[in-house]
Formats: sequence, C-alpha cells, structure tokens
Amino acid sequence: MILILAPDTDRESPQYHEMLDHLSRLPGVTARVHQVQGREQTLTEVYLLGNTAALEESEMAALPCVERVVRVSADYRILGRHKDDDRAAHFAYNGVDFSQDNLHVFAGLCAVDTPEHVDQTMRAVAEAGLSCTRMGAYKPRTNPYAFQGHGKRCLPWVFESAGRHGIKVIAMEVTHDGHLEEIHDALEAAGRPTGVMLQIGTRNTQNFELLKHVGRQTDFPVLLKRGFGITLEESLNAAEYLASEGNSRVIFCLRGMKTHLGDPHRNFVDFTHIPVVKRLTRMPVCIDPSHSVGSRAASPDGIMDMMHATAQGVVAGANMILLDVHPAPQKALVDGPQALRLEELPWFLEDVRLAREAYERRRDLAQRFLAEQNRQ
Repeated sequence: MILILAPDTDRESPQYHEMLDHLSRLPGVTARVHQVQGREQTLTEVYLLGNTAALEESEMAALPCVERVVRVSADYRILGRHKDDDRAAHFAYNGVDFSQDNLHVFAGLCAVDTPEHVDQTMRAVAEAGLSCTRMGAYKPRTNPYAFQGHGKRCLPWVFESAGRHGIKVIAMEVTHDGHLEEIHDALEAAGRPTGVMLQIGTRNTQNFELLKHVGRQTDFPVLLKRGFGITLEESLNAAEYLASEGNSRVIFCLRGMKTHLGDPHRNFVDFTHIPVVKRLTRMPVCIDPSHSVGSRAASPDGIMDMMHATAQGVVAGANMILLDVHPAPQKALVDGPQALRLEELPWFLEDVRLAREAYERRRDLAQRFLAEQNRQ
C-alpha cells in the first residue's frame, strides 16, 4: 500500500510525526518514506510493506497529511503502475526533467581517455544543443587485460569540462560502492559544476548488494541497464531493488540481449519492450543503440544500422538515448568501431527529431481515436 501525502508536506510538523507514530504501531507492517523532487514541488510517499491486506483504505486515508491511498496491485510495488494509480511518471534532477513523455540524448565517450577528447566532446555536445552526456570513468571489461578506465583520476577533467560547457547531467557507470564516494568527493572538490546519473551496467544488474548500496543514496538518480541474459521481469525486479532501498529516481535502459540470433549486430535489439516497460512501470525508458548494434555498418540507403535501431526505439516512445561519440573513433580505447564522429552528431539528432515527430503524431492519433470511441 502507498500513502501519497499532500504536496510539500513538512516532515518536521506535528501532523507528519503523528502519522508516522500511528504507522509504527501497525502489527506486521513496515513504513518506508520516499521523497520525489518534481518540477515545482516535493512529493512524499510512504510505502507500507508487510501485512497490508488487513489495512482499511479509509482508515489510512484519514491519517494526517495523507492525500490519497493506492492499493498495490503489481509485483513492482514502488516503481510499478497500480490500479487507479494516475501519479505522474517523472522526476527532476539538476534542472533536467525525466519522464515517460519527453526525450533526452546522452551523447559522449564510452570510456574517458584524454582531457582533450573529453573537452572536444563536451563542446560538440553543447553546440548541438544537448545538456547531457555520458562519460565512462570505470569500465568493467570481459578481458582482464583490456583498458579498465582511468577511474577517479579522470573525474576532475570530466566535471570541470562539464562546468565550462554547461552540461547538466553526466551518465557514469559504477561497479562497486567505493565509486560513489569517489564521484561525490570529486564533485564537491570541483564545486558541483554538474550532476551525475549513476549507471548500473548489464553485468551488474543482479549484483544485489551493489543495487542496495546505490539505492540507499539519494544524491544521484540511477540508470539501470537490462541484464543481457535474463528475463525482462528479472531486470525490472533489479530496478525495484533500487527503489525499495529509497531511491525511486530510476531510468530503465534497454541495451540488447546477448544471443547469436541478433548477428551480425552485437546484441539482439530489444527496443520493442519500450511500451511494455512503460505499461508495467512508471520509469522513463532509455535505449542504447551503440551497444545494441555495435558497429557503424550502413545499408544501401546510407543510414547506419545503429541509426535505424535508434529510430525504431524513438518511434516506440523511448525517453532517453545513450550514444557513443568520439573525436577520433580510431583512437578510442573502448568500442571505437561503434562510435559516431562528432561531426555526425547533428545528422543523428535531426534523424532522432524526425522519429520523435512520428511518435508524437502516432500518440496524438491514438488519443483522438480513443476519445472518439469514448464519446460513442
């Protein structure tokens, strides 16, 4: 059961503490408080876990500060969509709104290599009109001898460059809990010129202790990639691990499935699951065409497979795109063969704009049709 409190509820008020005191006395029930920063106000939700079937909705709705009660009707208790639950699916972070209705492009370096490449990429991203990027400082690799990333040593280059070019959010993968402290300390040392979205990679989707640790912090939102060899349900439950620990600002990323059925692409593209995730949960959905396709191969029409896959995801309603770009792909230390050159970024973004326009027209058509059906 979820108790939705009145907007901007004062957590120091007597009424708020009276409500919590009442909940603490419920037998077999644990209350967890979650705050969601919206565009204009802070929303507080209380999740009741345990023996909630015996609770009367009317009794819970009468508690101080409670505006509405939602009876959980799905496995994903916090992130899921429930019966008669019309809460908006969005959150704001460092001046950027993330929702199931908008679209952001995070174009950047899969792996940070040199300060010059970082700055060239940040400049190109800003000049293209984007406010977000990706920068890999920590790189888990299949081969133990492959480049593992510069780690905390490169964080000052990244954060200072982001501040110079007005980049608001950087998606950055972490592989163990120590990375969170390194990122936090480097941001503080730089004067917090930007924000970070922590990324949980596909290899760590079921690293439950890492999920719990990342979920307990609320400084940074989280981008969770689908596990490359597990079911969609298992990956959505991984996202629920994050939310159950306190951080519900989660974006779910589809990045392709590991199977030779997708050959010659690097992974089997799974972007048809975008509407499924949006139907089952309230999370915005990201796509990673770079790692799904894994090459710059193009068809006779001149359009790269990676751009075709991107368009398919955007037409299906994707809310975020994670894209590899590099000033000199042939010199990239990780995944150079799949990276776009910086001069190709405007072409890519225009192609995305066309696909997004098609999605919006399809959405509007569906809404008009349903409205007409309801009038009949």
